[in-house]
Amino acid sequence: MEDLGPVAWPPEPIKTERLVLRESEARDRTAFIELLASPDVNAYVGGPRTRDELEREMPDVPQRWPGSFVVELDGTMIGQILLRRATADHRPAAVGKADLGYLFLPQAWGFGYAAEACTAALAWFDGVFPGEPVVLTTQTANLSSMRLAAKLGFTEVERFEAWNAEQWLGQRAPVASSS
Repeated sequence: MEDLGPVAWPPEPIKTERLVLRESEARDRTAFIELLASPDVNAYVGGPRTRDELEREMPDVPQRWPGSFVVELDGTMIGQILLRRATADHRPAAVGKADLGYLFLPQAWGFGYAAEACTAALAWFDGVFPGEPVVLTTQTANLSSMRLAAKLGFTEVERFEAWNAEQWLGQRAPVASSS
């Protein structure tokens, strides 16, 4: 995956009714380790990494690059939104398009935070890259992620086998510029 390319980064924090999307900070390191080490969070994305490995390898300020947003609730990181360009290792239908990804800590599940944060990140993307489509890949077995993709307006492009599981590739139609 590649970053989004020439875009002013970081943007001003994006505020929703309950959340703030912002660039990562040193205070987020512990939450990133928890996120990447969680078996529940990583059940459909290749499995968790060990805490020891993450403690050794995680930089002081993790995941700081264009397209990576920390999702904050009441001053605490609860998840991450990723927008990156899909590369050749992904399905041909996705190559070169912005690819939406998201990870949320289990204690943040079931409250609509992922939908709220993804909607805000997609609105930001539409303002910076008007007219560009966005893709999303998830395992068909990840029913929560499938529901979120539908809620966000993604429709199926294809299904394929990868990582010993059926994957779903969806695309969200480009939003035209309002100017």
